Amino acid sequence: QLQLVQSGGGLVQPGGSLRLSCAASRFTLDYYAIIWFRQAPGKEREGVSCIGSSGSFTFYADSVKGRFTISRDNAKNTVYLQMNRLKPEDTAVYTCAADPGDYCSGSWWAPGNEYDYWGQGTQVTVSS
Repeated sequence: QLQLVQSGGGLVQPGGSLRLSCAASRFTLDYYAIIWFRQAPGKEREGVSCIGSSGSFTFYADSVKGRFTISRDNAKNTVYLQMNRLKPEDTAVYTCAADPGDYCSGSWWAPGNEYDYWGQGTQVTVSS
């Protein structure tokens, strides 16, 4: 079964850092843009960041710009989301998705987007 497998996440104090990973199982991510979404309880899903297939183009939601960094290592078939200076409002379930194509779409951030491949989701909790 083709799937995305996530790791990372957990509990961290405000101002701390976490790194999320999204690895492909049984297919290559070389031809996919990868998007990270998050969803907090009672809130709509939010696009956090997107990276094109080569890693040359990256996009961020305003709420995380300057604090989060998306990257990819195609040799390891993995995409990362480095989250620094975390805030309580970053608390959510984070999920990665794969979009076929070299580039992030113009509406990569849209909460209603559907993709063939999703990670299992991982909880990030920022609390003192």
